[in-house]
Amino acid sequence: LLSGDIYIFGYLKNYYIYRSMYTINPKINNQLSIWLIIMFWAISIMIVIGGLTRLTDSGLSITKWQLFSGFLPPLNQKDWILYFELYKQIPEYKLQNYDMNINEFKIIFWWEWAHRFMGRLIGIGFLIPLIYFSFKVKISILFNFYIIFFLICFQGFVGWYMVSSGLVDRVDVSHFRLSIHLLIAFLILSLILWNYFKVSTNNNILHKINPIIPLLFLSLIFIQIMCGAFVSGMDAGKIYNTWPYMGNTYFPDDNSFENLFKLTVFNDASLVQFIHRNLAYLIGITYVWIFYIIYKDKMYQLYRSINILGFFIILQIILGIITIIYGAQIFIASMHQISSIFLVSSCIYFYYLNTKSN
Repeated sequence: LLSGDIYIFGYLKNYYIYRSMYTINPKINNQLSIWLIIMFWAISIMIVIGGLTRLTDSGLSITKWQLFSGFLPPLNQKDWILYFELYKQIPEYKLQNYDMNINEFKIIFWWEWAHRFMGRLIGIGFLIPLIYFSFKVKISILFNFYIIFFLICFQGFVGWYMVSSGLVDRVDVSHFRLSIHLLIAFLILSLILWNYFKVSTNNNILHKINPIIPLLFLSLIFIQIMCGAFVSGMDAGKIYNTWPYMGNTYFPDDNSFENLFKLTVFNDASLVQFIHRNLAYLIGITYVWIFYIIYKDKMYQLYRSINILGFFIILQIILGIITIIYGAQIFIASMHQISSIFLVSSCIYFYYLNTKSN
């Protein structure tokens, strides 16, 4: 009987370990986890490059969508002149950069080219392993990965849709389209990380909070990311460079409170910055509430994840304040965006731990 009990216990243990994974083949699971973590870092780098492309006003330097021919950069002076002449035809050059020379153009061109090149690499880097794994395991098991690949392809279309908004009648891309582009990037990042946890992390937490709570918290983070894109797209971080007040008052003194409830609120730079600031405070307060619940109920297995999440929330708020004070200086603003990647990742991890075992 004892040997039989041991056998049953061992079987159940192995079943519990593997049921959260995509296959019972440890080698395939290991390959999947390596692939996913590489893609996670590739997407993270892509987000950072995208942020720098926006901060350096480089996003409109390539005015054509070239899926295949754009894989290589200009290889001779004739090509550089061609790209520069195309750039001269758009409002950003005519109204803002009319005194730019070709060497200055090359600087902004390289940022946008690197952003697009990285996008192509991510597409190839996801597709080839996906085909490989499709021969190794059932395609139905990889359904999540096909959705991610679709989103990666769709992101390329959204990127061009965003760029096209700045080629006619304006000197910047639409901040609404920019926010969609950024949100999809973070959605792809989150889905990749979630599937990585499914492959490599055993969700054996015994005492959990209601998963709706971390899901709502994650939703707040995504809303804040959208608002951050509005701030970036409208250069709203370069106004009201004081904290905690916006100028001499808590509410921006160039505006009225009633405007917060108008449809034009997200076209108003000072109100967008005000909303972004106060969403950060709301996120901080919500975190303290979740932290209190976990420690009050002695959910020991969640201490590490909630502490990590708290660290990145504090870091993100501090970097946000510094970014405002220094007028969205490129280095600090970029650090603020990099920190948001770790914040979302730690929030995804916390949410994953509080869901049911797969």
